[in-house]
Amino acid sequence: MRWRPISLLFKNNPDPQSPYYGRVVSTHKMLRVMESVRAAEGEGPIQALYWEMATRVHHDKNVDVPMAEVLTAVGLDPAHAAAFDDESWDDVIRPAHDDGLSLVGNDVGTPIIAIPDGNGGRIGIFGPVITRVPTGEQALQLWDGMIACMTVPGFWELKRTRTESPEVGPRPV
Repeated sequence: MRWRPISLLFKNNPDPQSPYYGRVVSTHKMLRVMESVRAAEGEGPIQALYWEMATRVHHDKNVDVPMAEVLTAVGLDPAHAAAFDDESWDDVIRPAHDDGLSLVGNDVGTPIIAIPDGNGGRIGIFGPVITRVPTGEQALQLWDGMIACMTVPGFWELKRTRTESPEVGPRPV
């Protein structure tokens, strides 16, 4: 598995006066830190770093996450925190962001999942957007259904109105 950045700041280009703006700027800057780590350490620590960031954002409701603290919590060099305000990392994020959207189009959000298409390329899909994380057999059914949809030529979309908020569950330890 390989995690790649999708920037909601780049994608949605929100008005700086929007209440959404501060959140997407902060999470975009987290992507810079993630790409700094990837450049120095490879793919190995990316999932743990993403999980730690997501836990603080979604469970702790804190988008002003102290990056040095996050990095230290997952055993990484806190010096990567300097990437948070370093716009040069946007030159790394933009092509990966564009690559993900090239698989699914621009009228989607996150997550985007890509798999090999069997012909040396990749196919992608936006989703799944879920409010509860399934486990066991139900998780496998969801994955198998998603893969089936992705591999059927001409398949584009399934959707229903969301009627409940996400349940993030207990904070991971």
